[in-house]
Amino acid sequence: MSQSKKAFFLASAAQLVLAGAAYATCPAVTQADMMGVAPGAFPQQFDLSEYEAAAGCEMQFSENPEIAALNGEIRGNPELPPVAERLPDEPLVIVPYHAAGSYGGTLHALSNATEAGTSDFLSVRHVNLVRYSDDLQTIVPNVAKSWEWNDDFTQLTFTLRRGHKWSDGAPFTSADVKFWYDNLSLDPKVIEKPKDYVLVAGERMTVDTPDEVTVVFNLPSPKPGLLAHFATSFAQAFQPKHFLGQYHPDLNPEADALAAECGFDTGLAVITAYFGNSDWTDTPSPMLNAPDQVGCLAKDTHPTLESHIYVSDTTEGRKLVANPYFFMVDPTGQQLPYISRQDELYANDNEVRILKLVNGEADYKSQSLTLGSAPILLESQEKGDYSIQLKPTIAMPAFSFNVTSEDPAKRDLFGNVEFRKAMSIAINRDELNETSFFGQGEPKQYIGFSPTPSFVDPALTQLYTEYDPETAKAMLDDLGMADTDGDGFRELPSGEKLVLNMQFATQGIGGEVVELVAQYWSDIGVQTTVKEVTPDEYRSAQSSNQLDVGMWEKGQPVAIVLGNNELFVPPFENYFGHRVGMLWAEWVDSEGASGVEPPQWVKDMISDINAFQSAVPGSQEQAEIGSKLATAMAENLPFIGTVQAPNVIYHRNALQNFAEFQTQSYEYYRTFPYLPVQWYLDE
Repeated sequence: MSQSKKAFFLASAAQLVLAGAAYATCPAVTQADMMGVAPGAFPQQFDLSEYEAAAGCEMQFSENPEIAALNGEIRGNPELPPVAERLPDEPLVIVPYHAAGSYGGTLHALSNATEAGTSDFLSVRHVNLVRYSDDLQTIVPNVAKSWEWNDDFTQLTFTLRRGHKWSDGAPFTSADVKFWYDNLSLDPKVIEKPKDYVLVAGERMTVDTPDEVTVVFNLPSPKPGLLAHFATSFAQAFQPKHFLGQYHPDLNPEADALAAECGFDTGLAVITAYFGNSDWTDTPSPMLNAPDQVGCLAKDTHPTLESHIYVSDTTEGRKLVANPYFFMVDPTGQQLPYISRQDELYANDNEVRILKLVNGEADYKSQSLTLGSAPILLESQEKGDYSIQLKPTIAMPAFSFNVTSEDPAKRDLFGNVEFRKAMSIAINRDELNETSFFGQGEPKQYIGFSPTPSFVDPALTQLYTEYDPETAKAMLDDLGMADTDGDGFRELPSGEKLVLNMQFATQGIGGEVVELVAQYWSDIGVQTTVKEVTPDEYRSAQSSNQLDVGMWEKGQPVAIVLGNNELFVPPFENYFGHRVGMLWAEWVDSEGASGVEPPQWVKDMISDINAFQSAVPGSQEQAEIGSKLATAMAENLPFIGTVQAPNVIYHRNALQNFAEFQTQSYEYYRTFPYLPVQWYLDE
């Protein structure tokens, strides 16, 4: 059919819909051309009945021709029933950006290493109860069909999709949400310390399941940001009770005996092997952890609701195949995802990753890229047949001093805010912007919120950012930091030698930024050494309180802060982020029994963030508390901001339905708002 005839046919069909006539089959609407079909209640998607009513059609489902073979690679999966029986009663209809896709192909991804630099790739297959649409303003249904708050934000009710199934065909129900909350997130035998987002002002919620599709979160006090947490977090609010639950001793008295048959000491050890002992969704499977035990276990990795599932896991990378029970379809009834396979390759060397991207050896990459790599990537776009987007970031490179250093002399110095102020004004942010960010960024101070909310005075983002090395030197003089041995560098006030060991990982900060900041500090007489390490090495040193200087991107929007208080409570982020004050955190966690007592401004922030989260969104009360939090963060400088600049998003041109991103950011969980399940390969 010619393009003109096709266009005429589609336009005529759309008019029939508007006139009340029904399609025999559903039209291939796209976000670029809705063919006269009215938008649904939420952007970019419909529930099935909603779409059939809007389009005047009755959907017929179809599947990937490879799906039986792909299912055969998922060990433990039974033979497949027809696609209509694998989908929920109300599958989620996803409207593609540009075209209904074609099935097949392999998405090639690059990560740094196992559990390092992998969130980019994880986000491509990610699902949660809800998500943000690509406007980064509107929360829309995802795994959940709908949700409802009560009037005072103390009860959040989700309705799931009846007939939804795990990747092995087992029913997904409200019991899987309650299992995740009660038996994993709140069980200290599984996760030693509950994460903030499963608590409300430090208190636990309760989860009720009146029927298979209804989940009720009962909050001890208001927390409107809980919904935004589910829309952005890598931590999924459900786990397969039918599989993991059989190894939990609280649910199965025979759990340990069942685990012993496979060579595990306890049932909880099996849960750790599959799920891990944190909320990170990228725990290597028993294929990697215990290959000699896999034969006894029913599955290589626990069942998932995501678009793809692991079938191979090695120290070199991982392979996945499409989930045959995935709950989304396109407007023509094709079960998503379009892409059959995903391959993840580990490349911990930044130069190796850049070379592979220049050669077109990955289909998508954003994490761990810095603006410093933009020139070579832009220069090679045509030759490599890929495209580059330069988009604003939410986080920015930041530095911190170890205020609870094991070295008492360093602890005294780093804990003095006058030292931190001196080190902040010693940074030439304008030059840093021109040299490292090609003049595309904006010098800023870290205030705990990004972008700057309306309740914060914009002037606060410039506090202690004016370059003034002479004042910085005078401030260090006043602290008693003198060059006592004549080598050109200052000693500690005690007279001991001071060398700032600056270890960094390119996953978290650009090497060119670290080198320049180290030079600025050397210029005012503070000796530095710079060393690149792997992300795992950096995180290990940070966790064990061994870093002199923390270096990583940092910043989150208000919507996420409303659901997670970690940016304002020591150590001010999680294992994968930028942390400082590890012994302050120990004091808080132990209720003063161990660790180091933090100063009053830190204690005030802990109280204020809880009050901020409980306040009515948009109220004067919330604005006043938010302003107080930002002021405390900027004035006390636990983190020193630098320059907020655009960053790089890479995709190969063969990857279709790739959207124009709003930001290059982790904070909204990378690709999650941009519907990667409707990507397809055209080659």
